[in-house]
Order: sequence, then C-alpha cells, then structure tokens
Amino acid sequence: MTYKAEYIWIDGTEPTARLRSKTKIVADGAEPPTWGFDGSSTNQAPGKASDCVLKPVFVCPDPIRGGDDVLVLSEVLLTDMTPHPTNTRAKLTPVAERYADQDSWFGIEQEYTFFKDGRPLGFPAGGFPAPQGFYYCGVGADEVYGREIVEAHLDACLAAGLAISGINAEVMPGQWEFQVGPAGPVAVADQLWVARWLLYRIAEEFEVAATLDPKPVKGDWNGAGAHTNFSTQAMRSSYDAIITACEALGEKAQEHIAGYGADIQHRLTGMHETAPWSEYSYGVSNRGASVRIPWQVEVDKQGYIEDRRPNANADPYVVTRLIVDTCCSALEKAGQV
Repeated sequence: MTYKAEYIWIDGTEPTARLRSKTKIVADGAEPPTWGFDGSSTNQAPGKASDCVLKPVFVCPDPIRGGDDVLVLSEVLLTDMTPHPTNTRAKLTPVAERYADQDSWFGIEQEYTFFKDGRPLGFPAGGFPAPQGFYYCGVGADEVYGREIVEAHLDACLAAGLAISGINAEVMPGQWEFQVGPAGPVAVADQLWVARWLLYRIAEEFEVAATLDPKPVKGDWNGAGAHTNFSTQAMRSSYDAIITACEALGEKAQEHIAGYGADIQHRLTGMHETAPWSEYSYGVSNRGASVRIPWQVEVDKQGYIEDRRPNANADPYVVTRLIVDTCCSALEKAGQV
C-alpha cells in the first residue's frame, strides 16, 4: 500500500516568492523522504546545474485528499545539503533557538483578496462597488463575497491540524483575513505557509484566485497586511517589557520595513489604518500607529503588541526572525527576561 505526499516549497521568485508543490507516492509506514526538483524552473538554479533538494520540515494531514495522504512543507537545500540562498527558514531557526528561553509567541493576521475575471470578487464589471464601510465583518449577499471559499479553507486548516484561530471579512469587497497562532516563531511561519497553500488550492475549485498583493486596488481602498502579534514571557507579565520591545522596534524601524514585504510603501501611506512607511510610532489602541498596544494590555500592565507594518505578501520566516532578534535582544540587554 502507498499514500500521497504533497511536497510544498517556497521558490526564488523576486521580489515576492511563490509557493510550488508536487506529489510523491510513498510506501505505507515510510516517512516522506528527502526529494528534489528542477530549480531552473523556479528561479533557484541555472539550467546547467539545476538540481535542488527538498528537505521535509513540517508534515500534516492533507485535508483535500483525505485518508492517509499528507502535506509536506519542505526547506530548499543545495545538493551539498546546505541551505539554498532563498531558504529564509534556515536563517530564522538559529535566532529562534538563541532566544528560546524567552518563549516567544506569535499570532499572524493574514489578509488576502479574491479576484475573478481580473477584478476583486464583488466589484462590478467596469466600475466600483459602494465605498468601504459595511463590508468589514459584514453579512448579506450585498456586502460579503466568497464566504463559501473562506469556510472551506477554514475547515481544511482545522482538518490539517493548523493553529488557525479565526476568520473575518475585511474592509474591501472580496477581501478576507484568517489568523494563525499563537505559536512559536518557526511553527507559526511553517503553518502560515501551509495555510496560504491551502487557500490557493481550495480557491482553484471555485475558479477564483487569491492574492496577497498589499494594495490590490489603488485609491480609497484598504490594503492587505499581515499584522503580527507578538509577546515574550516577560511581556506577558510586565508592561515595562512591552515598552522596551516597542522602543527597540523603533530603533531598527527601517531594517524591519525592508523585510516586511515588497511594495510596502504603497500600503503604508499614513491612511487606511496605517502609519507612513518612513515613520515609526507606537500607541495604545492606535491602528494608525506602526505598533499598537491593545487597550487591555495597558489596563492589565502585561500582554502583547501588534506590529501593523508587515504586508500580506511578507515572508513570515523573515518577519518573525526580525521581531525575535530585535525585541529579545533588547529585553535581554535590559535584564527583562
């Protein structure tokens, strides 16, 4: 007997990497083995030396095929078994291990937009829908578009055992959000990539495309982000540690902006619930700040912060690495661990 293993990996497309996948038939009782692919077709190798290696790092049930079939998220390696230059997970792992004693938790809010026939789902042909306002967390056929896809995706993520924690309709028609977490920096990023793959794959069945474009429609429409909620053990018990983390993020603001997704300047304009990409700020209950401290965190004097800057198209391995490195090193230096 055999089972199907769908190998999923992140390619080398720039400025925003894409997901790829293919199927391997594996003997029952055997673990998904190291495999390979043609890197010359994924922007990861030249044709004269095209072999790249797939190393399984996260395996979960395949909710689409069912049965004993699995999804196999894999790192990309060179043939000498060292990380491929595009392998951002390999850059995160040592940082996560270095600060593992601080017990970092993440919750990532993944916004995305459905497109059909070249326009956002719910946009009329040759025109625009009513202005934003009623679509956010809306209900009714005149306000919500694509719910059947969203529900199918939620069920698939739950069946796969992912730490998905919620869904909601967003501010623009055809725009939605799902949340992954709480989980550690590596786990949340692994599971977000798999959840993205499931989103694309399930939308196929409805002949709809899902995009992580951070500004899918120009003009007076909200962009799409990946707001990243973060805490350490110290932050979950001390408001002083919350402030230390916020100040540390400000000191490395431009380094973070550079790693938070392509075309970030189109989304972080200072309008539509964003701070300007070139400025840094933090504040309590302020969705116009770079980093928001939830109101209950100020009341409780402990909790977490929300970095509102990451784009929908950001690489979660890069985002979590930057936040852990910046905040945990600052907390360690301040003796707040």
